[in-house]
This record gives sequence, C-alpha cells and structure tokens, in this order.
Amino acid sequence: MSNNLYPDFGILLVDDEDSFLRSLTMTLKRRGGINHLYQCNDSRNVLAMLDQQPIELVLLDLNMPNVMGMSLLEQILESHPHVRVIIISGLNQIEIAMQCIRLGALDYFVKTTDENHLIEGIKRTIRSIEMRSENDKLRSRFFTDTLEYPAVFDNILTQDKNMRAIFQYLEAIAASNQPIMINGESGVGKELIAQAIHKLSHKSGPIISVNVAGLDDNMFSDTLFGHSRGAFSGADKARAGMIEQANGGTLFLDEIGDLSLMSQVKLLRLLQEGEYYPLGSDHPKRLNARVVVATHQDLTQKQDAGEFRKDLYYRLQTHQVSIPPLRQRRGDIAILLDLFLEEAATELNKLKPTIPKELPVLLSNYAFPGNIRELRALAFKAMGLHRSKMLSMDSFKDLISPKDLSLGLNESQAEQACISFHPEQSLPSLTEIGDLLIDEAMLRAKGNQSIASRLVGISQPALSKRIKKANNS
Repeated sequence: MSNNLYPDFGILLVDDEDSFLRSLTMTLKRRGGINHLYQCNDSRNVLAMLDQQPIELVLLDLNMPNVMGMSLLEQILESHPHVRVIIISGLNQIEIAMQCIRLGALDYFVKTTDENHLIEGIKRTIRSIEMRSENDKLRSRFFTDTLEYPAVFDNILTQDKNMRAIFQYLEAIAASNQPIMINGESGVGKELIAQAIHKLSHKSGPIISVNVAGLDDNMFSDTLFGHSRGAFSGADKARAGMIEQANGGTLFLDEIGDLSLMSQVKLLRLLQEGEYYPLGSDHPKRLNARVVVATHQDLTQKQDAGEFRKDLYYRLQTHQVSIPPLRQRRGDIAILLDLFLEEAATELNKLKPTIPKELPVLLSNYAFPGNIRELRALAFKAMGLHRSKMLSMDSFKDLISPKDLSLGLNESQAEQACISFHPEQSLPSLTEIGDLLIDEAMLRAKGNQSIASRLVGISQPALSKRIKKANNS
C-alpha cells in the first residue's frame, strides 16, 4: 500500500448508485486530497469490509436496497464502536437527520450540499479521529515509557528525560498530516527534529528544507510554488517549486518567524485550501507533503507587534514541540562533548584526547547561548589547539570568560533565585554572605576550587584561603 495515502486510516463510501460513488471519490481526491478510499455499492457487504480493511470512517447513504442505511448505521456502531459514521443522503428532512444523530452519526449532509462545506466537515472528522489516535498512543507511551522507533532518533544524542518525552510525542503524531511547529533557540537541533519527524512518517517522498529568512514575497512564491514558462522575464522554462519537489514527503520551512506578512497570507491559503498556483499558471496543483516549520522567535510577541498573523499561527500549531536549550540539558553536555571531540579528531587526523574530569563540570556552569552548535564549535577549536594526550582545560578557560559562567537561568528564574531579605529580620554580615556564596560556588563546581573561583570572580588562592578560614572558625 502506498505511504502517501491520506488519511492514514481508510474511509468507506457506501451508496447503491455507482455514479455517485465515482463522483464523490473524484471530489474527495481533487478538492480535499483525500485518497485513502474504499467503495461499496451493496449494503450487505459493509460489515465484512469493516472487518477486513483499516476503515475508521464511513460515509453512508440512507435510501438503499437490501439493508437500509438507518439499520446499517446501528449495526456499524454496535459491531465496530471505534468507527465514525457521516450520513450523506438525498433525504433533506430534519426529523431523519436528528434521528441519525441520536443513533450516533457524527454529521448529516444532503447530497446537494456545497462541496466545500462537505469536504470541510469530512476533514474535521478526520482531524478528530487523528487526535483520538494520537492521544491513545501518547497515553500508551507515557505509561510504558517506550519508543517504538528508537533508531529514528540515533542522530539526536541525548539522555535527557524531556527530550525522550518529545520523542514519544513525535511518534504519537507521526501519522497525522497536520502541520508541526518546532520551537527552540538557535543551535538546539531543530532541523534534526524535522528529519526525525519525516522518518517517522514513513513517507516515500523526500524531505525538502527551505530557510525562508530573507526571502522577499516574490522569491518566496517562486521558491515554494515554482513557475511556468514565460511567467516573468527570464523564465524561459518551467521550474518545479519546493512543494512539488517534496511531493509525497515533507516540506520543512525553517525560520518561519521571519516570513513577510504577504508571504504569510500565501502560506495560510496553501494550508487551508491544500492547493497552490505556480507563478504564471491558471491550473492549481495539490499540496501532497506534510508541512513542518521551525522558529527561534517568540511568535506570540510577534503577533502582539502585528508582525505575525494569528490565523496562520493557529493553523501551524496544531502540533507543537519546544526543544529545550542545552543549559536545561546539562546531563547531555559530557556525551555531546565526547562525540564532537571524536568528530574533530577524525577530521583533523589526530588521536582523540582524554577529557579532564573537571571539563564537563566547567561546561555545565556555562549558559551556552549558542547551544549545541556552540559546544561543537568549542570542541573543534579545542582540538585544533590540542597537542598532548590529555585535552587542555586552558583552551576552554580562554574561550569562556568568567562573566559567561552561570547556571543558565532564564530571566524569570534569575529573579526568583535572587536573595531577598525579610524586613523584620537583621541583615547578615558580609562575611556570612561571602561564606554562603563560596558554599554555593563549590556545590556548583562539584568541589573543584579552580572552577568555583571562576564562578565568583576571585583567584583560586583567595578562594582556598577563605575556605580554610571558614573551616577553622
């Protein structure tokens, strides 16, 4: 079976009129991009098909020979309670529609209903079924703490429990065709997450990445939608856009927060309508790729500033993951450092050095504004300076100044961490405050006086003297 079927589950069309089945099938494929379809023109065969095929939605006619639609509706819901049913009937009677809803039908459409209204109702049901499936998978993974496809995440080296929870969430939403938004600071590995999402989808098409930062509206349109021959001066031949190149796969739009307002309108229309027009063409093409976007910016703030459309934001955040910065994943620093030193040693044709045990402690107190990308750069620079069996700490001390060392708290956390004094209590002495500071620095440095002295901005001999004095008092 093709990996590019939408939705992931089957939809069964039941009607005794073959002409209507053909017409409805063409409408769903052409206007809705819905192609995971089964047909049945004999109501007696419906239950058997539900037993044999992965069907979770039935579009059911009422007025049929053999088994009438109302009776079949009850049988379906009794024998296959997980299956959802939408009635599409030629009977335009409120009483019958209300009876179907009372029996358990999700919706009721008359065959003369506007196509857009019908497709939107079906897509709404598809999204509901997908969300139910995702929630079931999330609960299962949460309680068992398992990954179904751990190999997909091999390129993302981590032992952080929050990252593992993200992996479980991505597995749960893998089958959905809805957009995914990846949030995270620069350098946290958002593109690696996008690649993992693509692998999890098992789509046959490629992943096509586009950095939209700096693209003006015309360049954005041409890059994504492509153009036909003669669309503009110099367009001597047709060119397929990135959407077409990603056909059957994933379209990854990086730095989505930098997209111009005019381009945002075009992206919103693409996601809503599921189709687009190459520049200079009057013939629409369908979007047949999952859209994944990423940004390091706070899109809520950009909305408040009028720089990002709220309707586009809500459309993009159907599924959303936030990748924690490296300063919140300090347990990953040592294993990432080891990996990057090995990569650097191979590239520079050197032997991989031994890592001083103090180095991960030093780095765990660094805020890493550049995240994993910065750690990799530090490792490669240190390897360039390396000359002995043991990796020199001096190279990292030179690269990281004392003012850069911190626990990496964000602004709100830093405010909460500030020492406050009760107005009804006496103030501590400077000596007492100094002792508390030294104790905290030694705790964060895991007993290493060299690192602790850098954290508080004094020399190591001065720190050692204060510690001895405190111990003797």
